[in-house]
Amino acid sequence: MSQNSTLRVIEGGLPNAENGKVRPPRRIKNSERREREYLTPAEVEQVMDAARKRGRWGGRDAALILICYRHGLRVSELVGLRWEAVDLENQQLHTARRKNGKPSVQPLGGLEVRELRKLKREAQGAPFVFLSERRGPLTTSAVRYIVAQAGKAAELPFPVHPHMLRHACGYKLANDGQDTRAIQDYLGHKNIAHTTRYTELNSSRFNEFWGDW
Repeated sequence: MSQNSTLRVIEGGLPNAENGKVRPPRRIKNSERREREYLTPAEVEQVMDAARKRGRWGGRDAALILICYRHGLRVSELVGLRWEAVDLENQQLHTARRKNGKPSVQPLGGLEVRELRKLKREAQGAPFVFLSERRGPLTTSAVRYIVAQAGKAAELPFPVHPHMLRHACGYKLANDGQDTRAIQDYLGHKNIAHTTRYTELNSSRFNEFWGDW
């Protein structure tokens, strides 16, 4: 190395991402981190059970996983959910979709109603359903952390993130044989092409291919 080159290294410091001498590490694609971008119903149950056992906020965390999964919520829709959108008396949830999605009114199951009633008692008049320790709405990063840690505690063999719960909802409805248009409305998709990804992986389409099954 020449004297001038040596001086340049000393003056600029060692090559690193901060001083622009080298490129930052390549972001790992989701497809390289896990085989699929959704959870099965059994895996959702595992993650919920693991969340429930994690610390003083376990009940809240299990409830948010349940609501996110059952209603196919994006994480931004989950943290923005307010009690005015929850009708416990008539067991209905008013979903306001992001990304110009279509809103809908969806039924709440018995388990959801029980979990939400507990949260409402604890909320003591706070407007948001899922609260932080400081009684404000959870942040999207907090929800991502909660779900990721619950996935680790459930010992799933891949990292878990909240959008996998939305996909899990879509695939569950498709595998149950629900109408594609109904799934589109349920998930709030403006474009049905975003919905057909779920029906394309519905294994029941192939049940008649082999007579000895």
